[in-house]
Amino acid sequence: MGAVMTAAPEPTWPVPPEGGWTADDLDRLPNLPPHTELIDGSLVFVSPRALFHIYAIRLLEYGLLRARPDDLAVLREMTVTLGRKDRPEPDLLVVSRESVGSDRQTTQQPDGVVLAVEVVSPDSVERDREVKPRKYAAAGFRHFWRVENEQGELAVHVYELDAATGSYAPMGIHRGKLLLDLPFPIDIDLTDPRRWL
Repeated sequence: MGAVMTAAPEPTWPVPPEGGWTADDLDRLPNLPPHTELIDGSLVFVSPRALFHIYAIRLLEYGLLRARPDDLAVLREMTVTLGRKDRPEPDLLVVSRESVGSDRQTTQQPDGVVLAVEVVSPDSVERDREVKPRKYAAAGFRHFWRVENEQGELAVHVYELDAATGSYAPMGIHRGKLLLDLPFPIDIDLTDPRRWL
């Protein structure tokens, strides 16, 4: 007689309250997957990260840490509360050191953000190219970078907030080397083979 097959238990997904989730709910809901975001009151679960995504974040994080002035901090994968229904998690944030609170802090406020960086993944194309830049601009983030995978190489799309229109103006696409004056002097070798270590 063969073994009895039992069905795997179905996952228990959180049922949203009437009106949707709020930014504070991310700190209260148990057993959320890592890197859960809140966009327009809906929970967004991300897929496992590909190596390109991990290495791109690492390379840019180390470059920003080396370049940033002392009054700024570089944060990796921390949410930023844009409003009651929006708490996205940029891959990297550069924030004023004043905005970094206690070691129990789980989110940033928009007024401390100098730069947000998103590395585009196959499951986040629309969010990273359209939704998040629009929300970051509306929140007043002066600088935004979108990182694309061009056949295994980084292409960093750099944007600056146009105060007159309230939207981002493209400032260039950087391949091979990221050399910028704003938001502070930055010189990052995007071809550095050590990024794969």
